[in-house]
Order: sequence, then structure tokens, then C-alpha cells
Amino acid sequence: MAFPRRRKSKPGTLRAAESADATYLKEWIESRNGIEGFIEPRTAVTDTTMLLVAKDGEWTRRRVPSADWAHTFANKNGIPSYDAAVVGYPDRMREYNKRNKG
Repeated sequence: MAFPRRRKSKPGTLRAAESADATYLKEWIESRNGIEGFIEPRTAVTDTTMLLVAKDGEWTRRRVPSADWAHTFANKNGIPSYDAAVVGYPDRMREYNKRNKG
């Protein structure tokens, strides 16, 4: 008796787990208001980073895989994103730093 030939299944694509930095950024967005993202380009010294600034000027920064990744991340999370090298940083961030000098 002949057995029907089984088709080889194509190997699946493994999805990478969300990085700790991406998880942190997502939680930060969810816990604050008026968030904007500023994408900082890779330099000789630092990787590409995403700076998030809240309405009150509070901010955080994390490394990201690429500028494209950062803009996509911002879009998925409903926040505007800008290229920091083009638009600069918001004044409210500097004001926040002055208010909270240690």
C-alpha cells in the first residue's frame, strides 16, 4: 500500500520577542500625556535613539534598531515623531530639566 506523499511544510518565521527597550518605551507612552517622539540619528559614538517627551517636558531616551523602526513604533502607538536633527528639541524639555536639577 502506498502512502500519500506529505508536502514539506515551509519553515515558519520566528517572531522576535519585543526588546526590553521597546517594552519600556511603550509603557512610558501609556503612563504619560502629550507624548512626542524625536528620532536621533546614529553617530560614530551612539546608536540610533528615540527620545520621548511628555507634555510637561519629562523625557526619556532609548536605543532603537533604526529610524524607520522608531517612526513605525510611534505611528503604531499614536504619537507624532520627528527627526531630531531636522526639528531640534522642544523648549518644554529644557524647562523640565531646569525645574528638576538635582
